[in-house]
Amino acid sequence: MKRRRKLSKQAVKLLQAFLAQRVEWRHGYDLAKEIGLQSGTLYPLLIRLTEGGLLESEWQPAAKQGLPARHAYRLTQKGLAVAHANNKNAPQQSGAQGLASI
Repeated sequence: MKRRRKLSKQAVKLLQAFLAQRVEWRHGYDLAKEIGLQSGTLYPLLIRLTEGGLLESEWQPAAKQGLPARHAYRLTQKGLAVAHANNKNAPQQSGAQGLASI
């Protein structure tokens, strides 16, 4: 049986950033600047959300020659549902969703 844990406020903040641009691929650096999380918090959280099925990720080629490829992330359908359930601007729902085993 998987344990359900409440999402951290950092995870909710991150999901809200994705929800604001739900179909766009987002890069960690841009997300860090937007929501103010340090890389030591952000990147492990991105990995956990990806492993939990809330985000999908892909490597994208560099925008300019000489720069490294970048990892990009976006919400999955499951992630969209969890982001909506934890949206502070939405009407209160009973039992906000969390993540199993994250």
